[in-house]
Amino acid sequence: MKPPASFLLIPLAFAAVSAALLVGTGCKKSEAPATGEAPGIPTLKVGVNPVPHGEILRAAVPVALRDGVRVEVVEFTDYVQPNIALADQQLDANYFQHVPYLERFAEDRKLSLRSAGSVHLEPLALYSTKFRQLAELPEGAQVTIPADPSNASRALHLLADQGLLRLREGAGAGATLQDVVGNPRKLELREIDAEQQPRTLQDVAAAVINGNYFLEAQKHLNLDAKVLARESATRNPYANVLVVRKGDEGRPEVRTLLKALQSQEVRRFIESNYGGAVVPAF
Repeated sequence: MKPPASFLLIPLAFAAVSAALLVGTGCKKSEAPATGEAPGIPTLKVGVNPVPHGEILRAAVPVALRDGVRVEVVEFTDYVQPNIALADQQLDANYFQHVPYLERFAEDRKLSLRSAGSVHLEPLALYSTKFRQLAELPEGAQVTIPADPSNASRALHLLADQGLLRLREGAGAGATLQDVVGNPRKLELREIDAEQQPRTLQDVAAAVINGNYFLEAQKHLNLDAKVLARESATRNPYANVLVVRKGDEGRPEVRTLLKALQSQEVRRFIESNYGGAVVPAF
């Protein structure tokens, strides 16, 4: 379907790899184990994005250890390598993604990965360093959205919910730029890699950014931006989940870790540290 004349699409122009990515694997092992050495008890190696997943996982580590499972944290700075490493049995689990992303990635790569349970939700938000309110966003404004299909769809629905776009009737979780049938402010929409969005936010009017990348940039790059709009957490299908290989969902160590991630200790940690940018999903 050809976009209407009022819809301007700028092709993907960003191919640079984030400077934060490590050469080769794009991951790093924690400098020290998340807990002290605990010989004789089972250990799970879990891949995470550093913020907030790594922080939340570390809050769950002492709870899991108390119940007899040690956790080794392995950090990744992208959305691809954690699933590849899990499928290749380099990890026992990962925790960085929501189910729509997992299902699409697993289908595309022919991987047998499954969700073991939900932990938290990062409501997607429209951020700007130039404007303080949504009403200030001008006609023809450049807005970036994540390039991966599931989060691109999320971003389009967020913009549509705010009246900035109109999507084709029936466009659901798989909505793409081709489903945009109305664009009253003639926004210039640009798809770029999600991890690049915080670094390019100052170059555009606004960006719909994944919560983990915004939080990390806020922490390490001192990014200061206003929230112009945020996804509702009510009945939101994009909770971040603990993921394992198919058949490991019932593994006792995995169930213990999930119980720790869904504990009251972790709930209190989330609610006291992220100001609504991350909320419990259990």
